[in-house]
Amino acid sequence: MTEKELRKLKRVELLELLVEQTTEMEELRSQLEEARKALADRKILLQRAGSIADAALALNRVFEAADQAARDYVASVKAVCDRQTEEIQEIAGGDREEGAEQ
Repeated sequence: MTEKELRKLKRVELLELLVEQTTEMEELRSQLEEARKALADRKILLQRAGSIADAALALNRVFEAADQAARDYVASVKAVCDRQTEEIQEIAGGDREEGAEQ
């Protein structure tokens, strides 16, 4: 509406326009507040996503360390078993030699 058209309006019409604009402004403020809340929620979700990714990486490192520890333990047990097998074979070989000598 132009300034000329506004000047031609009566007081009641001007008040009605003012009420309409006030109502529209309140609705826009409400929408703005909702948009701000939605933005804040998205920021929180993004922060959580970052935290979850960090936690996943940390867990991955823990699992890698646990896997390495398990491999080391299995290798250690295998080495002990191999040594015991060799010792048993030496003892058994010694018994055979003693039996052959008699």
